[in-house]
Amino acid sequence: MTSKLDASDVEFIHPKKPASKEGGERVRLTLDQIDYPSYLVNSRFEVVWANDQAQAQILGADDELSSDITERNLFTLFLRSAMVTQAEGRDDILRFHLSIAKNRVSKAALLGLDLAAGEGNAENLVRLYDAVEPAGRKQILHTEVNLAKRGSPDQWHTLYASFFREGIFFAYAPAGDSSETLLQLLARRDIVIRDFVKKRRPYLTPLAVVVADLQDSMKICAELPAEEYFELINDVWGAMEPLLRKYYATHGKHVGDGMVYYFFPQPDCSYVMNAIRCAQEMKDTMREISRTWRNRKNWTNELRFNIGLDEGQEWFGTYQTPTHIEFTVLGDTINTAGRLSDFARSGAVWVTKSMLGKLSSQERAGVHFGVRRTGEDGAEIIVPTTYSRITNLVDLENPRYEKFHDIGVLPVTEILDVEPRKS
Repeated sequence: MTSKLDASDVEFIHPKKPASKEGGERVRLTLDQIDYPSYLVNSRFEVVWANDQAQAQILGADDELSSDITERNLFTLFLRSAMVTQAEGRDDILRFHLSIAKNRVSKAALLGLDLAAGEGNAENLVRLYDAVEPAGRKQILHTEVNLAKRGSPDQWHTLYASFFREGIFFAYAPAGDSSETLLQLLARRDIVIRDFVKKRRPYLTPLAVVVADLQDSMKICAELPAEEYFELINDVWGAMEPLLRKYYATHGKHVGDGMVYYFFPQPDCSYVMNAIRCAQEMKDTMREISRTWRNRKNWTNELRFNIGLDEGQEWFGTYQTPTHIEFTVLGDTINTAGRLSDFARSGAVWVTKSMLGKLSSQERAGVHFGVRRTGEDGAEIIVPTTYSRITNLVDLENPRYEKFHDIGVLPVTEILDVEPRKS
């Protein structure tokens, strides 16, 4: 059933008097048939979807947008777009987007963009960022902007912004067109997001991957009644869900009862550190779950997640059927994380040297890592702040370890502890 937005859910900012215009085609209730510029951006204001009208008229993209998501920052595209930089309403367009971005993107992050553009446009962008007030928390924001080239007849449009967990949707409706059907469309949030996901093309992005497997899951499954095993797995998933929201994780596909999560760049925190902290907290959370179930069942089983982590730049997209959509990553990063999860035992967290190398020196100082070795007396010792190749840790000629041949020369280490995040 379609819900109708209350007026209190819509906020109008930066008002200007629109040109009087009557009529115009009404928006049909699918994204396919919105016939004016529309696009979706993520939390870093990178364009993850745009229709043809937006690419041609607003973003200045003569060809398809780059497949590399890091080259799709909206403000960079704005400053390269002749339409935006020459529009009468240039500053109004920038102010509106910046007022929303100010809740999400720091000035330092903005200055870190590739803002190479002439005519002082980059300096103007920073000036507007300093002057603008952060937008309110309404479900939908809108303003009036004049898209006409300076000195040309007015072309007033209503610029809408609507907020979803998956991103922020912007649309430019010609002034005078009825907005009722657009608001009805945006109110159908589940349908809108499904449309976005279906239309979003795969893109290349930096990311970190966490793969977690429940150790001895087949043994535990065999020991428990089916309903209790499902209860256990649901307990595990339920306990992990707050951590995944906390660290901005995206669910991935995993065969069986394990977990795969993707961590993408965020405006003002390290996605690599997010993955590491999340993995450590998953490990700690499993200890609590294990304690609860040991008391309940009076058994000797220890519930442990064996966790592998890696980072890289990979293709992110979806698999779709008429009734199901699944996010997935293609490439070596997820394969390596999966192999490290297989390699880990007793609830350990293993990570690649390249991933820890992505941390700043300050972040790395808060991560305690090392390699367990056997001393001369046969006792296990931990050599801190070191790495090892897989081939130096296990005998790859042993059939038991044959599956690790493809990562045999990969330098890795075990994460032993992570210092709490400073508030």
